[in-house]
Amino acid sequence: MQRKEFLKKSLLGGTLLTSAAAIAHVIDNDIDELRPLDIVGHNHLPNTNDQVMNNSILHRAESRGHANHGWLDSHHTFSFANYYNPERMNFGVLRVLNDDRVSEGMGFGTHPHDNMEIISIPLEGDLEHKDSMGNTATIKHGDIQVMSAGTGITHSEYNPNKDRLVKFLQIWVFPNKRNVTPRYDQITLNPEDRHNTLQQILSPKSDDAGVWIHQDAWFHMGKFDQDVESIYTMKKSGNGVYAFVLKGQFEINEQTLNERDGYGIWEVSEFTLKALSQDAEVLLMEVPMLIG
Repeated sequence: MQRKEFLKKSLLGGTLLTSAAAIAHVIDNDIDELRPLDIVGHNHLPNTNDQVMNNSILHRAESRGHANHGWLDSHHTFSFANYYNPERMNFGVLRVLNDDRVSEGMGFGTHPHDNMEIISIPLEGDLEHKDSMGNTATIKHGDIQVMSAGTGITHSEYNPNKDRLVKFLQIWVFPNKRNVTPRYDQITLNPEDRHNTLQQILSPKSDDAGVWIHQDAWFHMGKFDQDVESIYTMKKSGNGVYAFVLKGQFEINEQTLNERDGYGIWEVSEFTLKALSQDAEVLLMEVPMLIG
């Protein structure tokens, strides 16, 4: 099988990168407020806007899975909980990208995880965190939170405010080491430092900018004026980048991306990102394309 075809199939279904048992194990670690996954087919609109190219894939915002539980309104880029799509299992080691809104005074009850790197990025409001390691903290816009679940942790996330909801991204990445000692960390970054540039928020190195995880992954965020361009250079051969537009419009490789669109690209050494609107914001997630 040609390597390009191998990657394409793995991006669409995940079966070549991850065993069915491994996927089931990940889904079994889901948050306890949501029902266990029942694989009965698609429970979303057909992904008519998905485009798979030779070395890229486009996920339009409206094609994501959606679950509204009243207190939690969540959009899932990849299969999660009761949203199942065999074409949306993962992008390389990027397993979950949830766009969550939690109502005032509500939150996720205590639930378990293991062997997953979990990153939370608040976009608006505050999120209160408690875990079995004894950590209690509140994260807000500008903060980046990371947990290495490793051998196993439990935690809860709660919106402590009674007058406003919290919006945040919940991201799961498969680790390159299993059964590590669980850990928690968070940092506060200055969002102004990403004006017309890409600010690194995550890497594999503890002494590098941002938080670190057990994976050869690099995350960057940027906020750009209209028509400003930025060149992204891949950090490691064999990695791909998944771009997620937080606000406004961007162009990558002549592909126009709108708010909450996702665009994955691989087998490139660099690419150009151009803002098509004022104050456009983007999250770039560079990750290995092969799990193992």
